[in-house]
Amino acid sequence: MKPKFWKKKSQEEIKTIVFNALKDNVNYQEENILGIPASFLEEKVFYQDASFLEAAPFISTLIQNPNHIGCHTLGQSESFFKGTQKIEKALIEICAVDILRGNPFEQDGYVASGGTEANLQAIWIYRNYFRQEYNASLDQIAILTSEDAHYSMQKASNVLNIDLYEAPVFKSNRNLDIDKLKSTIRQAQQDGKQYFIVIANMMTTMFGSVDNVEIYTSCLKAMECPFKLHIDGAYGGFYHPFTEGYNDQMSFKNNDITSFTLDAHKMAQAPYGTGIFLIRKDYMQYANTDKASYVEGEDYTLIGSRSGANAVAVWMILTKIGPYGWYEKVLVLQNRTEWMCNELESLDIKYFRYPDANIITIQADYIQAEVAHKFGLVPDNHNKPEWYKIVIMEHVTVEKLLLLIEALKSSTIPMA
Repeated sequence: MKPKFWKKKSQEEIKTIVFNALKDNVNYQEENILGIPASFLEEKVFYQDASFLEAAPFISTLIQNPNHIGCHTLGQSESFFKGTQKIEKALIEICAVDILRGNPFEQDGYVASGGTEANLQAIWIYRNYFRQEYNASLDQIAILTSEDAHYSMQKASNVLNIDLYEAPVFKSNRNLDIDKLKSTIRQAQQDGKQYFIVIANMMTTMFGSVDNVEIYTSCLKAMECPFKLHIDGAYGGFYHPFTEGYNDQMSFKNNDITSFTLDAHKMAQAPYGTGIFLIRKDYMQYANTDKASYVEGEDYTLIGSRSGANAVAVWMILTKIGPYGWYEKVLVLQNRTEWMCNELESLDIKYFRYPDANIITIQADYIQAEVAHKFGLVPDNHNKPEWYKIVIMEHVTVEKLLLLIEALKSSTIPMA
């Protein structure tokens, strides 16, 4: 699919676009701006006139400190920061259209503080949607996800006062167990639940597994359960769409899906604080805080004030590498992952790798805790680990993986 918005740019082009955007933002030093409770970063610590800033658009944006409060794809926003808001809107189109296959300008979104906030934003919107459109009470609404889902589901359940139901998965392949999913839904119905907020996984944190969304939708439709479907792509959003296993079932082309979470501070290597929330048009309104009347355009986000520099950072990364460069980036990580899997197989070490994922999860019985600790492998449970995972990131080179292989060879490993 030929990209519509995502174009590779030179460093000079990126600098020109960002610095021109900053010129369109408020300038606290040169303009008589008296009513904003903010300013540029403290100049006694963050020097405004350092010579390197002329070649550093992201650092310059940090120092000028634009506040991207609100959701800029809705139209009116704080005009003080209109320059860098345009960059954020361009980023939203890249993610919604060129990565997740949506139609141009048919999605809203913003750069959140991370995947947890973006997931909460989705559940918050759908909770309010069911309450306003169906007159549902809180105890009639349920969050439905798999047992492998991120712990932000528990947070959302607690914060938004909605009960959470987790459907079991098969341990052999981490796929949803259809029969047990149906039983989970029936149990929720017996508990008085009528409306379901479904969170499907685009690469889980521990196993890199991807949910078959059709299993959720077919079961809920057959059981005549109203639902809204959100995709948690906090890990996989910048990875899975660039693999052979990606298809329209987990994109905006699937009309059953309303929203997505992505995290640029994982696979995209952006600064922390760059989660991305995307949702179809006409749904952000369910999160409107009309009491924020002093905010131009009002506020539809969970976070409120947020750094415009983070949005600029993600846009810079994507446009510097470009769409075809991104496919190459993922292909390199895929090849490294395949190489590592072959090495583990040669040692008869049992592991799990979901197809096309760059996460390898080793059974804890096959690796000594000391080795896992030395190489920073993450357990599924720090108190009683059953699995340790390797995540093949940019810095995880074959040379580093070889060191782990040698350590595994020299340690005591059970026979398969």
